[in-house]
Amino acid sequence: MKIEILYPEIANLFGDLANIKYIMASTPGCKVVGTDLNTKPAFLTEGDVDLVYMGTMTENNQIVAMEHLEPYKDEIRRAIESGQRFLMTGNAFEIFCNEIKDLDDMPINRFPERVNAETKTTQCLGIFDITVKRAVMHRLNSLYLGKYGDLDVVGFKSIFTYAEKNTDIPALFETTRGPGLDKAEGTGEGIRYKNFMATYLTGPLMVLNPKFMIRFLIECGGTNIKPPHMGAAMAAYEQRVEEFKRENLNYIYG
Repeated sequence: MKIEILYPEIANLFGDLANIKYIMASTPGCKVVGTDLNTKPAFLTEGDVDLVYMGTMTENNQIVAMEHLEPYKDEIRRAIESGQRFLMTGNAFEIFCNEIKDLDDMPINRFPERVNAETKTTQCLGIFDITVKRAVMHRLNSLYLGKYGDLDVVGFKSIFTYAEKNTDIPALFETTRGPGLDKAEGTGEGIRYKNFMATYLTGPLMVLNPKFMIRFLIECGGTNIKPPHMGAAMAAYEQRVEEFKRENLNYIYG
């Protein structure tokens, strides 16, 4: 299996790269390529990238990533349509949406061509017809419990943003409890378009959900998957699922 990490130097808030470290430890022979901001993404030049991954970043670095991906957006769109597999965690997927509208002041002026100071709108790559709304003075911290098929999925959110889908794009996770992609209780979380998968969940996602990781890697074509310390990982996962299912648990905590 070959995995490409986009911009690991700026996209690793909340320890998101632990997702890839856990996959590497679980998949013998896994090869990881880190693509920096000065390099064209490998999945656009090589035909053997099984998964493209990008994690959470700051709001300023989202714009940096957009600027570097802008020349390739048509190629990225074609790769998505042809079935290239992606996983975006945290706010990484917002780069691929239509725009980010700031509800509070965001003094970003490094890229005036992309950020309209008057309308407080950032133009994203426009690959998905999704509008993101951002309120930097109102962070949402929450727990999340959902389903990926028949599997329970747990995670955490720590975000300023929520997303409104303007077209019918399927959710990645079916919500059991907690705020969904658009912040409303009970709505689906994340998106899945063909093999492009994205979620606001952090944690990191794979470490918290070993069952999901195994199924995800099988879907990516992985074989002989052996997560380290599987007994301890499963015990922690099952305990967290049980806790998240408690009726009196307060999901919003900040």
